[in-house]
Amino acid sequence: MEKPSLPKGTRDFGPAQMAKRQFIFGNIKKVFQKYGFQPLETPAMENLTTLTGKYGEEGDQLLFKILNSGDYLKDVEVSKLETRSSKLVTFDISEKGLRYDLTVPFARYVVMNRHEITFPFKRYQIQPVWRADRPQKGRYREFYQCDADVVGTDSLICEADIVLMIKEVFQSLGILDYTIKINHRAILSGLAELTGTENESSLFIAIDKLDKIGEEKVKEELRSRGFEDNGIDAVFHILNFKGTTQQKINFLTERFSNSEKGKKGVADFKEVLNLLQHYGASHDKIEFDISLARGLSYYTGCIFEVKINNVAIGSVSGGGRYDNLTGVFGLPDVSGVGISFGVDRLYDAMEELKCFPEETQISSKVMIAHLDESNFNYSLGVAYQLRNNGIATEVYPEVTKIKKQLDYANKKMIPFVIVIGSDEQKSGLLSFKDMKKGEQQQILIMDIIKLLVASC
Repeated sequence: MEKPSLPKGTRDFGPAQMAKRQFIFGNIKKVFQKYGFQPLETPAMENLTTLTGKYGEEGDQLLFKILNSGDYLKDVEVSKLETRSSKLVTFDISEKGLRYDLTVPFARYVVMNRHEITFPFKRYQIQPVWRADRPQKGRYREFYQCDADVVGTDSLICEADIVLMIKEVFQSLGILDYTIKINHRAILSGLAELTGTENESSLFIAIDKLDKIGEEKVKEELRSRGFEDNGIDAVFHILNFKGTTQQKINFLTERFSNSEKGKKGVADFKEVLNLLQHYGASHDKIEFDISLARGLSYYTGCIFEVKINNVAIGSVSGGGRYDNLTGVFGLPDVSGVGISFGVDRLYDAMEELKCFPEETQISSKVMIAHLDESNFNYSLGVAYQLRNNGIATEVYPEVTKIKKQLDYANKKMIPFVIVIGSDEQKSGLLSFKDMKKGEQQQILIMDIIKLLVASC
């Protein structure tokens, strides 16, 4: 007999875990809708041509490819097979792949439906994505993302709204100690100009690894990619600058006096802060992180990353502006910006911080216990009245000892129990028990309904 197992990097979620995950989903969805975003879903699989070339060299390597149906090798040239190179045969044997993120499928959707949607188009999307990564704590092969994107406007009010949404989401989840890191790709382009290279993407990819491998290893990687030591030193002189947000702005303004790209990045960041001030929002939790790169190749403007402090988990949210993503699908000059929350990392962090409210575990508001067959049948009518008033109710399904029924309610964390015996059935005064307080009273069903509705 085969022992059941799961693929590495995937997980089952039981009722207790799902209740907590739904708490996260619900709060994020509420914030997205509050800012005018509409729901959207796209297929789990996309054509491989849609996915490749959008995430950079390393991202492409993490795509899950789906083998073609049937004899997928029959049309592959023998010469390609003899090279034993998987890259040469990938598109011959695999036409589709599992989505790597929600942003590229969104860009594809916008292009395909550009005549039906209204620009600026604001959508949110909560679905799983897949990456062929090495599983470790906080990093899975299958995980959910909660995305909100706007396309069709260059306005930096979108970036300001993203900051506000991040703050509201974390407030609603009970996470109070976190940092919103912000940078701008044009600032990194300004750094690339200092090195004299035109290979910006190699610099971005290397800088993105700073937190993982450290400064010396990043320098080694840059040297291996052809960067000169004097250029590398100039870059790290800027990356290692410490100071307040204003001091960093002043420092970069001076360093980028001859860099149009660098000046553009600093100006955009200052405007986002200015818009937040006009909103009446504070700049707390915001860090101007010059070294923030975000490895995905499609970002062109402001970039964001959110980390929960004092938790051994990587970033739980990230995003940025992308000006050219729809262009690769045939719709140029449509700017977009978005943010993505990683639910699985949020879940792990909230577990560690004990942020989940106790009520997230409650499935039913009330359970009806009964003493015999006659009481059982009577309890069904009581349950019907409760449910008609929007109260989550369940009837214990078997006639058994009352202790067993109450134990069941306790294990499911059901806060109230109605006990129905012959006396209750005759008088209509039902035994209403508060399981947490241990208090019990005799009360009419309509009064019970009033109490339960008021407590919701």
